[in-house]
Amino acid sequence: MYNIEPILHPLGSGITIIDLMEGGIQGRTGCYVIQGEKTAIVETGSSLSKPYILAGLEQLDIRPEQVDYIIVTHIHLDHSGGAGSILPHFPRATVVVHPRGARHLVDPSRLIAGARAVYGELLETAFGEILPVPEDRILIREEGDTIDLGGGRVLTFYDTPGHARHHFSIYDPVSEGIFTGDTIGIRYVKQFTGLEFEPIYPSTSPSEFDREAVFASIEKLEKLGAKRIYHGHFGMTEPATLAFERTRKTVAAFVEIARSSFAPGMDWTILADQLKQYIKEDMAEQGHPVQDLTPFDLDQAVNAKGLLYSLEKEAKNR
Repeated sequence: MYNIEPILHPLGSGITIIDLMEGGIQGRTGCYVIQGEKTAIVETGSSLSKPYILAGLEQLDIRPEQVDYIIVTHIHLDHSGGAGSILPHFPRATVVVHPRGARHLVDPSRLIAGARAVYGELLETAFGEILPVPEDRILIREEGDTIDLGGGRVLTFYDTPGHARHHFSIYDPVSEGIFTGDTIGIRYVKQFTGLEFEPIYPSTSPSEFDREAVFASIEKLEKLGAKRIYHGHFGMTEPATLAFERTRKTVAAFVEIARSSFAPGMDWTILADQLKQYIKEDMAEQGHPVQDLTPFDLDQAVNAKGLLYSLEKEAKNR
């Protein structure tokens, strides 16, 4: 169907990640395929990711009518923007979403307006077309709700705000892993950075980053005793305790850096440079001195804006 050679990474336990080649780059954003008696995919990426997902499923010998669930951990466009576009290819599939996100999939106008304010005329270049999802094909999962894929594979959903309020994470008992979207950090894999090690740093993007909510979500997920974390960006961290520890440490550091230099109306580029300096020092402490931080630039711009947004809001509320 598509002249694409998909990049697939088998992760064991019937789980495969399809590289969505966001921005034409490997190792940035992934779609997880979970195979039980039924099949679920986790994250669609933007509509530009559709050909990679379809080609990846074809390579896995999964026909479109065999996909039962399309799960989006949250409704940021790099995770769910393609749901409305790809859904017509899966005649039996239901889109599974957090209760706070459902209405934005049905009517994405506010999502589009918010993204347009950031990306302007480049919105379609970055994310492609953003189509609505029919309300009758949406399934809302709240805290503790489940989906049974058969064969003992019962996925359980947990409300995990911090990165966004419309965010849940999914525990899979077969892999003893949790699909955490962006709540438990970004894993910077070597396909993306070109580095020979894979650090984890947080995503503190606007407009709902909440330090205390991140810590509460970590504490909740730690109690599940999972062995693995499946990041939206990108791939698997094992043991899971490493991802929890790194996210807790680096969120605290990012917030402390932002608080120590914050002034109302400050230029986000100043904070972004401070975050990159922290990353440089942190990697050196781990025995990995790095001079070129270009792969981290975009995320630190977004992180700086999110941190400043939360501090501006806090200052106004005082």
